[in-house]
Amino acid sequence: MPSLGRKGGEMRYRSFGRTGWRVGEVGYGMWGMGGWTGSDDVQSRASLEAAVAKGVNFFDTAQAYGDGHSELLLGRLMASHADKRLYTATKVPPRDRQWPSRRGVPLADVFSRDYVRRFVDISCANLGVETIGLLQLHVWEDDWLANGDLQRTVAELKREGSIRAFGISLNRWEPWNGVKAVRSGLVDAVQVIYNIFDQAPEDELFPACRENSVAVIARVPFDEGSLTGNLTLESKWPPDDWRGTYFVPENLAASVAHADALKPVVPPGMTMPEMALRFILSNPDVSTVIPGMRKTANVEANTAASDAGPLPPDLMAELRKHRWDRVPTSWSQ
Repeated sequence: MPSLGRKGGEMRYRSFGRTGWRVGEVGYGMWGMGGWTGSDDVQSRASLEAAVAKGVNFFDTAQAYGDGHSELLLGRLMASHADKRLYTATKVPPRDRQWPSRRGVPLADVFSRDYVRRFVDISCANLGVETIGLLQLHVWEDDWLANGDLQRTVAELKREGSIRAFGISLNRWEPWNGVKAVRSGLVDAVQVIYNIFDQAPEDELFPACRENSVAVIARVPFDEGSLTGNLTLESKWPPDDWRGTYFVPENLAASVAHADALKPVVPPGMTMPEMALRFILSNPDVSTVIPGMRKTANVEANTAASDAGPLPPDLMAELRKHRWDRVPTSWSQ
């Protein structure tokens, strides 16, 4: 379980599995900076700088975020703070470009040795580093463990100093599809959707991570926006915005309904986003949570949630009732 600690007055730090790293419990998710509608490089750079000033030291990106654009932004940030220990995490995109991964597709068709090595080189160039802190596969199937090629590739990359740690990013609503990887000893970190609605990782994945000293990166803390409380049945996105394909009418209606049911639970003086973040951070199995923070106001609010500490037990008990178990569908990429 990650050990908790304070540094300064704004950010709490936790151990990152067996790596020995101490990372801010609020990290930085950089997907939105890679091409979401409304993303702006000037604003993005200001937000990244504000995050460093607040003690954020864990940054999660991916080559697929804007075809390397998000990685380039992170590379510039690291270059301007060479005196600080900033932890970088990036992801190799699936070769077949299928999010989530497809059952039965062999590892060689998605993450062959040569393909993974090629993208390690690409990401190193984008980030301006010789060694990637945490290399993750952007999709995962536990069945791939039967092929020993991945284990050999990871060992090779670590031995050469190309990566320090290896992890996997689990498919949406499939926390079970990573438990074998955790128990195998292959992975140092697991990235999984975990929030007030998506509590299923607590069932089997988190205990496995605890037992094997594997770090947990909690992503999608606001359920793609529904846990901000700002979605309505009239919410729209431009045609090229991913959220428009995710919040199809069926999902938008259900998401708004679940969020509306949660609003009366928010205590006076607390916002729904703060409650959502503090719910996640109340779980000591979580090493870091990576909200998107495209504006400095987001940075201020999210780091303040860390400073505020865990939620009271009675509120946590109430939030347990809002668990929403979902299964993957055609729109849940």
